[in-house]
Amino acid sequence: MKTLNPILVLIVMFFVARYSKTEGKITKTVTIDSLGACQGISHQNGRYFLYGDREVGVMREYQLRKDSLIYMHKEYQFTVKGENIIKHPTGIAYHKGLPTFVGNSVKQNAEGTAWKAVINCINWQGFLKTKTLDGNLIKSIEDDACIQGTRPEYVNYKGKWFVATADYGNKANEVRLYNPIALSKADKTSEKGILFKKFTCSPWVQNLHWIADKGILVLIQNQIEGRKWRLTFLNLEKSLASGQESVIKVIDTDKPDELEGFTFTDQAGKGIAVSSSRKNNVSFMDFAVGG
Repeated sequence: MKTLNPILVLIVMFFVARYSKTEGKITKTVTIDSLGACQGISHQNGRYFLYGDREVGVMREYQLRKDSLIYMHKEYQFTVKGENIIKHPTGIAYHKGLPTFVGNSVKQNAEGTAWKAVINCINWQGFLKTKTLDGNLIKSIEDDACIQGTRPEYVNYKGKWFVATADYGNKANEVRLYNPIALSKADKTSEKGILFKKFTCSPWVQNLHWIADKGILVLIQNQIEGRKWRLTFLNLEKSLASGQESVIKVIDTDKPDELEGFTFTDQAGKGIAVSSSRKNNVSFMDFAVGG
């Protein structure tokens, strides 16, 4: 038996190495057009919404069939009377029975060095029905509590739902949790009763994804400004308790473009990532089940 132990150890080491290499592996990349620069993906009850900044802020609906996203010939525009209201959508916070929020980054100068962050509360079902924001824009809230940008996503903390958002830059980045009911009635996020808790996080966060059954918040990031993919998995409860991100694992890929959004699918260990590239902007990824 003693002579078998080293062999068993080598076998285990082989599988561990193989497991590590396949974690977050990109299995297929395709091009989905008509989104402008894709800014994210929202998975809602078997429906997949991809959104971007075409000539107006736009969202399109897809279904996942095997390893392909099939366009359902449903396009939604973030406009009111044709006016572009959410030109640069940066996140969709949807949870049944709670207000729906869509982030927007508004360029304040031609150089693109100054931005204003806005969280829009919208009538989601009305928006899906009429396909525009006409009559469906409830309120636009300035996210002045942010440091750089807004990207709303629902998370659950100790049995209560909150709208999480994060900054993009490389200085003093934070993840903040807002009270959704109070947020839906506010003019600014700096108002009393909006901010619940926050913690510091690593830079270049483009979007957030909540894994409800695990209590894990995924930071959808770039490794450097605007380039190279990174997914950082956080323990939300520990992060909020310590005031800084509590990292479970980090997955980097060698994709050189700008990762903008990510979601797990209904299939165990399968995810979809989107980038702002005009071609090869949607990638299917494999993860270890339970990872």
